Amino acid sequence: MFAPTTKILIADDMTTMRKIVMKACKELGFAAFFEAADGQIAWQVLNENPDIGLVISDWNMPNCSGLDLLKRVRADGRFKSTLPFMLVTAENEAAQVAEAIKAGVDGYVVKPFAANALAAKLGEIHKKYNKKAA
Repeated sequence: MFAPTTKILIADDMTTMRKIVMKACKELGFAAFFEAADGQIAWQVLNENPDIGLVISDWNMPNCSGLDLLKRVRADGRFKSTLPFMLVTAENEAAQVAEAIKAGVDGYVVKPFAANALAAKLGEIHKKYNKKAA
């Protein structure tokens, strides 16, 4: 699993959902969080805090969607292959999932989700990045 000191950026236009994701992450031992109400703000937060180690983003947000944020992250040399990115979404249609995978998402969880589902997905993403580093 990711180190408890990993800084996590949670992007969602719903304050309640950001709090739910943060609570689930706190239950997993994480303590450092940044919040953003849309992808545009999340991009600013990432640029101001390039040591963020994980992004958990909603798909559907105003100004800049989670998918658009993902594409921006993957297009940037600083984050392209080093920043784990998870989408939390109500979208589970095959075409949309395929689009996110093509854009470089590391994993996704469909709303509503249980904390153990989030933990399992984070574990999978962590393993993926450990293999990249090896």
